[in-house]
Amino acid sequence: MLVQATKSLMWRDHKMKENKSNLKTYFIILIIVVALLIILAFYKINFGNSQLLKEHCAMLPGADGCEKYLGQYTETSQTFTRSIEGLSLVKESTIYETSKDKVGQLEINPVKKEIDGKEIRMYGYNSQIPGPLIKVNQEETIFVNVTNNLDMETTVHWHGIRLKNEFDGVPMTTQEAIQPGKSFLYELNFPDAGIYWYHPHAREDYQQELGLYGNIIVIPNKDDYYNKVNREEFIFLDDIQLTGGDITPVYKDKINQVLMGRFGNVMLINGKESYDVTVKKGDVVRFYLTNAANTRLFNFSIENTKLKVIGSDGGSYESEFFVNSIIVSPSERSVVEVLFDKPGEYKIKHVNPDNTYALGKVKVLNENTDIDYSSQFSIIKENKYVREEVEQYKSYVNRSPDVNLKLDVDLPGMRMMGQNMQMNHADESGLEWEDVMQMMNFGSSNNLIDWKITDTKTGLSNMKIQYKWKVGDKVKIRITNDENSPHPMQHPIHLHGQRFLVLSTDGIPNDNLVWKDTVLVPTGKSIDILVDMTNTGKWMTHCHIAEHLSDGMMFEFEVEE
Repeated sequence: MLVQATKSLMWRDHKMKENKSNLKTYFIILIIVVALLIILAFYKINFGNSQLLKEHCAMLPGADGCEKYLGQYTETSQTFTRSIEGLSLVKESTIYETSKDKVGQLEINPVKKEIDGKEIRMYGYNSQIPGPLIKVNQEETIFVNVTNNLDMETTVHWHGIRLKNEFDGVPMTTQEAIQPGKSFLYELNFPDAGIYWYHPHAREDYQQELGLYGNIIVIPNKDDYYNKVNREEFIFLDDIQLTGGDITPVYKDKINQVLMGRFGNVMLINGKESYDVTVKKGDVVRFYLTNAANTRLFNFSIENTKLKVIGSDGGSYESEFFVNSIIVSPSERSVVEVLFDKPGEYKIKHVNPDNTYALGKVKVLNENTDIDYSSQFSIIKENKYVREEVEQYKSYVNRSPDVNLKLDVDLPGMRMMGQNMQMNHADESGLEWEDVMQMMNFGSSNNLIDWKITDTKTGLSNMKIQYKWKVGDKVKIRITNDENSPHPMQHPIHLHGQRFLVLSTDGIPNDNLVWKDTVLVPTGKSIDILVDMTNTGKWMTHCHIAEHLSDGMMFEFEVEE
């Protein structure tokens, strides 16, 4: 009996422990279920029907849970008018010489133009793509009356020119946007020789893509500033992205393709799919190159020739140099000279590590040049005017920077979804040449991605940055492109209203200076520039990839007397 009672007590004790264990297990399971229900409810409330999640799924269409959102991220967006009904054909570009008229007229018109076998709606200054080439003399002042005949507001930014602040063409900073049917009179003064250009500063990602750009050549007041050449050619390097016989949609209420910017699939020179020029044997031709693309880098070359590089944005280099090809980033300019000493056809190319594009050709006749400059072409010349001017700034190379800026990107959609990834597709030079993430790029927008310029000292980014300097200040700025960001890629950084010198890259001094207004900062690189503050007013600094600018990658600085 005693043994049986003992066994009964042991069994009852075992069952009590088992019940407690089961109860504990059930309680843990209940807690997990309740937590999952709370998370699911929070997910549905905060993300389930959110535009952010839809756009996130558009970027990553293969992600779990994104099936029902495919294709939905554009539902609430409206596209711009794309009709060509009643539009006149685009016109050939002309030259506007200010000596004939001190007040120029620029009308911004919708036009139709054939690209890739289809007529599409484009925009043109005076119905021209590119707009009229404006030829002026250094230190000249002119007036240009701009009339907006579009169905959207616009402005004209006179890129690289140290002009009066109120005529810089930045809406809400220097002027009110020009409304449809209205005009604005710009006063333009040109203190510096060089090659400049004009383009919109309102929805640049759309208006510039459609052909709103034109060159300005400021003729030096020194007769021997440039070499003697047989002819000059002005070239806009560009591309356009077409889908189904028209441009890939651009939306009124948001910026798309923000991740990498809008890479075109049709290459253009001066708005055309092929550029042809005929010269004589022995001709030396000076090419003024301007990159008007939204995001694409161009590596320009002419087969079987050497390019003699003589200048950039704001005039000549200290010393000329020869290259086989030259990289021109969005908004940058390069001035090169080429000797064509043998008859035949010379292909113009854009060659990058991924692709080779034929842009046009130079046909050289078997007819001798009128004036032979070939002996001068072989000489590497120094520009004494530039060398004398920049000499005083070389002492700043070893000075500590006044400002440290970091280029970075924030992907809040991925962060909120708990995803941490890096998309680095740069080559060994820190450059991305093609859109290698087309699906993700197409699905990205300013609602999902925040491109940033950050002051590393204050932690402030973009329009929260507010610098103040004085006329006469020499401000050294270090710009570092963070290679550890979620998507590091190159950025062409443009300063309005001032000019600067690129002093060094990764601490290595630059021994051949030229005045610039745009500098390309590759992934992982750190570049020091010295800005000569000469021009009063509030000015913009921004990335010149149009989609990054429209996404807010910009800040203001003020220069006071």
